[in-house]
Amino acid sequence: MLRLNINGKDYDVDVEPETPLLWAIRENVGLTGTKYGCGIAQCGACTVHVDGVATRSCSFPVSGAVGTKITTIEGLAQNGILHKVQKAWIEHDVPQCGYCQSGQIMAAVELLKNKPKPTDADIDREMTNICRCGTFQQIRAAIHAAANA
Repeated sequence: MLRLNINGKDYDVDVEPETPLLWAIRENVGLTGTKYGCGIAQCGACTVHVDGVATRSCSFPVSGAVGTKITTIEGLAQNGILHKVQKAWIEHDVPQCGYCQSGQIMAAVELLKNKPKPTDADIDREMTNICRCGTFQQIRAAIHAAANA
């Protein structure tokens, strides 16, 4: 049994230590906002924060998350108030299919934490998540809006 702290709550999960964090979050804890995309940490649909760092959970072992604070898309809003990135995503109609958007939002939150006023070049360099719908222009606009919020 391994103990994970997810969105401020402790969960005991009965998984092998090398199990990807993504599966413990989705299958054992039941938080399904974090998506499976590629399984090789390339697309970013599975992005969560581990101690505040955007982490692709499909290739991150549960054992590496024990003793850390994990934040998923479900834990980003606080006291019923959306995070400024979530608000910007809505205001700029970013999602089309929406599948990758939880990972995109989590990556954007870390980007803004590290670079509060990113340039287009910063966004293009740091936002490596894949959106198959091609909403990259809306993503960029939403990040700039959140930076100015």
